[in-house]
Order: sequence, then C-alpha cells, then structure tokens
Amino acid sequence: MEINIKAIRFDATEKLEAFIQKKVEKLQKTYEDIQSIDVQLKVVKPASAMNKETSLTVAVPGQKLFVEKTCDTFEESVDQCVDSMKTQLSKFKEKQRNR
Repeated sequence: MEINIKAIRFDATEKLEAFIQKKVEKLQKTYEDIQSIDVQLKVVKPASAMNKETSLTVAVPGQKLFVEKTCDTFEESVDQCVDSMKTQLSKFKEKQRNR
C-alpha cells in the first residue's frame, strides 16, 4: 500500500505527516486490497475558523473512493476522513462479498 501526502500552499510538519501515516495505515485493517492512498491537505481561507480541508482518495481494485472534510485542525479533519473512509470501505467490501 502506497501513501502519498500532499500539502497545498503550506509545508506540513513531520509530526503531522507521522500522525496522518499512522491513522491512514489503520484503513488496511478494514480492507486488505488497498492499492494506494492519496491525502491532500489544504488551508482554505487563512484567517478563519474551520479552514483546514483534508481529502482522502483510496484506490481499490476497480474503483476509487473519495472523502473530504473541513475542520479547525488537520488532525480533526484527518480523523473524520478516516472514519468516513472506514464506512465506505466496509460497504465496498460487503458489495464485493455479495457478488
């Protein structure tokens, strides 16, 4: 599984990247056949609250799953993205099983 972290218009700290890596790796437990994960971090409007946007794109065989969340901190938005992605992966896995 390949994990790509891209920070748009700012530099992500090593601590933030390590946090994202740790959280995103947990998705492997939900669905084993993940090919790659792209994480995009973006600051929407710098001087306002709720301006940290995180999008998560997970490539699984035959499809790409996408989640996007905006919160006060990147940690919070990454947590919410990972939770939403776990739900999507569970549903995807269930569909695969039913075929």
